[in-house]
Amino acid sequence: MKKSKQLLGNFFADFSTKQILLIILGAAIATFGIHNIHQQAGITEGGVIGVVLLLHHWFDLSPSITSPLLDLLCYVLAFRFLGGKFIKTSLVSTIVVALFYRLWEQFPPMLPDLTDMPLLAAILGGLFLGIGVGLVVRLGGSSGGDDALALSISHVTKVRISKAYLVTDLTVLMLSLSYIPFSRIIFSLCTVMISSYVIDFVKEFKVAKLEMPQQR
Repeated sequence: MKKSKQLLGNFFADFSTKQILLIILGAAIATFGIHNIHQQAGITEGGVIGVVLLLHHWFDLSPSITSPLLDLLCYVLAFRFLGGKFIKTSLVSTIVVALFYRLWEQFPPMLPDLTDMPLLAAILGGLFLGIGVGLVVRLGGSSGGDDALALSISHVTKVRISKAYLVTDLTVLMLSLSYIPFSRIIFSLCTVMISSYVIDFVKEFKVAKLEMPQQR
């Protein structure tokens, strides 16, 4: 028991309380938007999230199960390019994301059904996802395997992360045509473009530091 506590303490030694809270906040925001907006309105996402929704539709597999499994595959690739610290941060965020998926599944939808307003659903869903994932990526981790994959692509090719996201997202959207009409895929394209650029913005956002005037 003592050794387990010591190992757990060593694992979290690199994380400040602020970092843990931001990971929790980012995971909560992203999964809330996916569960209450995307899944309700039938708007898929790209990357691993899109694959998770694809599996949920065709095989009724819970995102709380498929999400961490697919993430693991992407993290194996990311470890080579992004290092151990990235994997450690991503492991924490992945567990938190899975827990929030399970939490939201215990409640009925908390937002109005936007199925009849797909453009609004795409915009709001993209903002929720972009802000939530952006907070986690800003801390040097990922909220899922699609983030790990996009960050690996960005690291290797030196392109902006928003472009790396679009490459993986567009691939998954093409697969999603198997159950989503082309007319609705357009809205999915809208949400992935919004989320990609919001993630990039949150990651690169510079917080201005106010300097206190010196006393004379």
